[in-house]
Amino acid sequence: MKTDTGTKTDNCFVRRRASRPRADALRNRERIVTAALEMFVEFGPEVPLDEVARRAGVGNATLYRNFADREALTHEVVLSVTSRTTDRAEEAVAAESDPFAALSRFVHAAADERIGALCPMLSGGFDQHHPELLAERRRLEKAVEGLVERAMTAGRMRTDIAVGDVLVALSQLTRPLPGIACLDIDRFTHRHLQLFLDGLEAPARSVLPGSAATLEDLRRGH
Repeated sequence: MKTDTGTKTDNCFVRRRASRPRADALRNRERIVTAALEMFVEFGPEVPLDEVARRAGVGNATLYRNFADREALTHEVVLSVTSRTTDRAEEAVAAESDPFAALSRFVHAAADERIGALCPMLSGGFDQHHPELLAERRRLEKAVEGLVERAMTAGRMRTDIAVGDVLVALSQLTRPLPGIACLDIDRFTHRHLQLFLDGLEAPARSVLPGSAATLEDLRRGH
């Protein structure tokens, strides 16, 4: 027979276990987000959710238990891509003593994180101004701003551009083309990004038309 103390302890243990997601539940959630990103890249953000579940290796019920609808899933995918891309920026600063090498490392890493897939997803019908998404976007902007400022201060980067130019070019050069036959087009991405980076290095080899794109310009576009 258990004592009252033992019963209370057991009950607390059960409550603690119940409040924590099981490891397999977390793995399922991660698989769904990964599969959704892959399929958004390949087919666009309107891909059927049952296809996402199939790619993730889970049932439809598991998908909807984690994400009530397309908006909730898209929110999580955008948050995940933005957060991981910011992490890559911070890692680049820690890994490279040369500020321009750090920027270059980040640009290529951001492409691997599928940052270009964000634009098609952001054009969908979900809350782009959710506080969680805005906070993560500000974190990314701050990290990239730091990379650009350090490269310019070191004299390694042309000064007639701004952070917005880097983010727009990165997005455009890595944006997927859903549904195209040549899915291996990704193999050209890093070549084209390197051409872009060569154009950013100082001294500038040309005079750019128009004015530099700032973060304020990008925010007004949203």
